[in-house]
Amino acid sequence: MGRAKNCCSLLDHFSGSWPDRTFFAQTSLRNDVINSTNTTDLNLAGRNILVLGLGLSGRSAANFCALQGAHVRAVDERPSPKAGSPESEGFSDNIDIRWGERFPEVDDFDLVVPSPGVPPHRYRSKARQVWGDIELAGRALDIPIIAVTGTNGKSTTVMLIEAMLRACGIRARAAGNLGTPALSLVEQPLDVGVLEVSSFQLETIDSFRPQIATVLNVSPDHMDRHGGFKEYIEAKQQIFKNQTSTDVAVLNYDDHVVRDYVAKTQARVIFFSQNGPPPQEKGFDSAWIEEDFAVLREGENQIRLSIGGCRFLGPADQDNILAALATVWAMGGKPEKAIEALADFRPLPHRLEHVAQIQGVDFINDSKATNPGAAQRALENTQSPILWIAGGRDKGLSYGELATAAAGRVRVALLIGEAADQIQSCLEKNTPCEQMNSLDEAVTRAHALAVEGDIVLLAPACASFDQFKNFEARGESFRKAVLQIAEGKKT
Repeated sequence: MGRAKNCCSLLDHFSGSWPDRTFFAQTSLRNDVINSTNTTDLNLAGRNILVLGLGLSGRSAANFCALQGAHVRAVDERPSPKAGSPESEGFSDNIDIRWGERFPEVDDFDLVVPSPGVPPHRYRSKARQVWGDIELAGRALDIPIIAVTGTNGKSTTVMLIEAMLRACGIRARAAGNLGTPALSLVEQPLDVGVLEVSSFQLETIDSFRPQIATVLNVSPDHMDRHGGFKEYIEAKQQIFKNQTSTDVAVLNYDDHVVRDYVAKTQARVIFFSQNGPPPQEKGFDSAWIEEDFAVLREGENQIRLSIGGCRFLGPADQDNILAALATVWAMGGKPEKAIEALADFRPLPHRLEHVAQIQGVDFINDSKATNPGAAQRALENTQSPILWIAGGRDKGLSYGELATAAAGRVRVALLIGEAADQIQSCLEKNTPCEQMNSLDEAVTRAHALAVEGDIVLLAPACASFDQFKNFEARGESFRKAVLQIAEGKKT
């Protein structure tokens, strides 16, 4: 069985033509992107395939491979879930499912498909061939692919791209590392696939080639997985591995790591910046913020788009909007239509989410701030004075720059979890700290200390796994505690 096909061709939806691109002086590049798809064949029939891990991506990969005629064994070392639970259902009947078993010898299989959470040392040295679910999706989809990576802001940006493309009349759907498996896009009536890809997923690509690769920022994270910042940077740059001169890379000029990726891609580059127009080096196109406008430049041509009416517009939001707008622009979307999507866009949960105002005190949930860089962005996006709730499971990262950002902004830091001592040792010279036994206790204490005009901000700077299943569960716990206070209940 060869490549899986989507049910309609890219241009059929538009009666033979893509939406108007009259802004561009040079449309040949956009035509190349629009008409380009991945050409690597997918032939899994009869192959013995081992899927490692049975979360969302593992389940979708197992089902996809079985549908292609492969002999699939899917193994998860966790105990078997309860019958009837979501984790136990949704598998094709012809998959050999093994719960609660150690991973078998990988060299007994033709192909290993690891879930993103399975570290490479578990399979890399002995596996004959390794493809992650992103690689499978890249081989299966016959539509252009936009791939977005970065340390922070990926999910918001891919959802903005999806909304902007749809505003331009382009059928798009976001998937990948945001709760919707990339393989779920196969066989859907789409014109473009928008994938959020993590450094873990980029470790398991082979021929994956996004027609547009967008990189938002790169700051230290996942050192426990990659071994060091250099290795993390190298994992992220895999997104450019198979790009050609007909593709596009959208890069954050303000981030020196991302800016240096220009030397790692053969693709045409579009820079975006919050700090005015990037230099017109080597004919690069660009996008930037100028007062209440987003400005797009191609050669000598410019277009200014008002973003002053956008409800969410802190510095991090500006980065996400610029990246999304530049990406949609590269895909041939009309910028004037794309910007209209901002009017109805709702920020994702647990990302600087306003939960409630109680007696003039605002409670903000940024549970997704799972590393110091994300927490720093949250502090810088929030008006002081701040009562800051932070802590959780340490990732082996430095809190030095975060401590600098907290000084003068944070009235008191309420610290929870395993990393409380480490964070306090960095903060206490310039920021008052108190350690709490639980998130509920921290919310109660913040409410007691806060006065009208204060902001209570959950921005943990750490993973959640010491006390919660994931960052979503942590954010929901914060929301529940806040709403109980709002309703006059004791937490």
